Amino acid sequence: MTPRIDHIDSWIFDLDNTLYPPSAKLFDLIDDRMGAFIMRLLGCDAEEARRVQKGYFHDHGTTMAGLMRHHGVDPEDFLTDVHAIALDRIAPDARLRAGLERLPGRRLIFTNADADYAARVLDARGIADLFDGICDIRTTAYTPKPETAAYAAMVGHLGVDPARSLFVEDMARNLTPAKALGMTTVWLDNGSESGHRDHRPEHVDFHVTDIADWLDNLPSPWGIS
Repeated sequence: MTPRIDHIDSWIFDLDNTLYPPSAKLFDLIDDRMGAFIMRLLGCDAEEARRVQKGYFHDHGTTMAGLMRHHGVDPEDFLTDVHAIALDRIAPDARLRAGLERLPGRRLIFTNADADYAARVLDARGIADLFDGICDIRTTAYTPKPETAAYAAMVGHLGVDPARSLFVEDMARNLTPAKALGMTTVWLDNGSESGHRDHRPEHVDFHVTDIADWLDNLPSPWGIS
């Protein structure tokens, strides 16, 4: 049975590789800057930096969280450095915009990135004006998804009722705490290994591969009838 969505009044979206296609490889630029940051910090080569980076990502939710815990890195230094990228790989998407515009209620962002970067991405996609609030890594006191404290901070900051909220995310493991709170969950499966990590089917209400397609096919009055 398809889960009900007619009660949803808060539509919460992850940002990276969710509101733009992974094929843009925007996050590859951030990934490269993370590696360079770690090489400078630890005085290591690219191979070791990659090992550290991905190990911290898997173990702590974000590379930054691991660097903070194990190396005392200033999170603001890290955020400023790794998000200093050009956004010319992404562009406005009229179909995505139309799908978001049809959603009733509030549209919100919940991201492990910072709000300044999130605003730049939303603007580059031509959808910044559609969103009513952002919960970023600063709002959660640098505690990342999938830590439960991050979700508690998000609920309080955005003022949402989990039982009336839907969360769209490309990382399957980040849906588990949302489901535990009573949210309706959407896994945007982009085929990546990290996206499949700790996938629990029982925590996924909708399994989709294209966000614009999913928005187009939501039951009337939300989708195209």
